[in-house]
This record gives sequence, structure tokens and C-alpha cells, in this order.
Amino acid sequence: MLVEIQPLASIEGVQCVDLRAAQDERGSFRETFRRSWFPQVDWSELQQNHSNSRAEVLRGLHFHRHQGDYWYPAGGRLRVGLVDLRRASPTFRASAMLELDAAAPRGLWIPPGVAHGFYAITPCVLLYIVNRDYRGADDEFGLAWDDEQLALDWGVVAPTLSERDQNNPTFSALLAAGELP
Repeated sequence: MLVEIQPLASIEGVQCVDLRAAQDERGSFRETFRRSWFPQVDWSELQQNHSNSRAEVLRGLHFHRHQGDYWYPAGGRLRVGLVDLRRASPTFRASAMLELDAAAPRGLWIPPGVAHGFYAITPCVLLYIVNRDYRGADDEFGLAWDDEQLALDWGVVAPTLSERDQNNPTFSALLAAGELP
């Protein structure tokens, strides 16, 4: 097997996939995703997405109640922020930061209920596979990227954000409204 799958210790269910390449004089070959790597996931619906971001763009934080994401950086470097919003999880409220870099490829499985976002350190291309077809507002929620309660150190002060992400609620507001998974 040309991959090694490791759980992210700080957040239950998040998995990092070190993707190794087979190389010879022609170049290299690397598998980037297999359903069998995640036997706990229902892949009966499968959708792949492609995101291009300019440097200094921050996307998120977003979370889903029913959809999980598998991320693979196809170009550039990005800093990923994660927060466990699942009230029944042993790592509820835990947060983590990590970097993904196309030059040292790894995949990242993010289960439903874990808020996720990324900051484009360089221009980047992110390919991601989700296990549920996109349903819009029915299963796409936001969380303020800069909420001090989250303890996420993005290393930036004023990233480029969408209007939606500028207006995402805080953790406290989501908790008070009963909107956490």
C-alpha cells in the first residue's frame, strides 16, 4: 500500500493520509483516494469538487451535519483549521491547525460535525471529495474563523473572506441557538 493513514490525535475521527509516490525515470504515480481507506464512511453518494484560491484567501469555517470531506491539495500550500463541534464527541470543542502542501501530499478526512476551513498560504488548488451530494443550506453551516474561543492561530489578521464567511456566527451563538451537531 502506498499510503499510511494516521488519526489526528486531537480530534476524534479526523484522519491524515500520507500519500506516497511510486517513481521511476518517467515521473511518478500516486493514488490520492480510495473508498476502502475509510470503511466507516457511507460513500453511496460521491461528489468531487475543485477549489482554486489566491494567496491570502481564507475559506471557512464551515461544517456539515451529514457530509464528510476528504481533502487533497493538488497545488500550493494551505493552513487548515479544524474544530470538533459534535456535542457527543470525546473531543468536543477541541481544535487543531495543520498544513497541507502539494509538494508533500497528504489527504485529510474530516467527518461530519467537524468545522473546517483553510487559509491559502500560496495560491492553491484543493480537490475534495464529499460523501453526500451538495444540498445547499440544508447541510452547510458556518462558524467565525476568528472566534477567540476556538484557539485557532491562523497566523493572519486580515485575510480575504467571502461576505458569507465575514458574517459567520461565533461558537457561543451556535451553542446558545442549539445549532451544533
